[in-house]
Amino acid sequence: VQLVESGGGAVQAGGSLRLSCAASGFTYSSYWMGWFRQAPGKEREGIAIISPSVGNTIYADSVKGRFTISRDNAKNTLYLQMNSLKAEDTAMYFCARKNTGGGVGLNPTNFGYWGQGTQVTVSS
Repeated sequence: VQLVESGGGAVQAGGSLRLSCAASGFTYSSYWMGWFRQAPGKEREGIAIISPSVGNTIYADSVKGRFTISRDNAKNTLYLQMNSLKAEDTAMYFCARKNTGGGVGLNPTNFGYWGQGTQVTVSS
């Protein structure tokens, strides 16, 4: 399993970024996928997850209405469109693959495979 994030960078508050996560080594279309973030000194936080094929999504309240998770199963790629960015969105962002079985939710412990992360820095 390999997950490679890209698209992070520095942006001013109110701006937008689109993160991508290229997946390989498994049947991508069969798994829930998610985006998580971790700021310095804070725990890893689940922000958005998406179902394998129908595209059901769950968002953290902190990003609801501003971020959109999507996936392209033909390209084995996961996306996170981030709009109206705030300084508090500054963090390392990770994509992850959910473990087989278990509950569906934003808890990072339900996800067993992780990318290396991409840094997002929002200046106010």
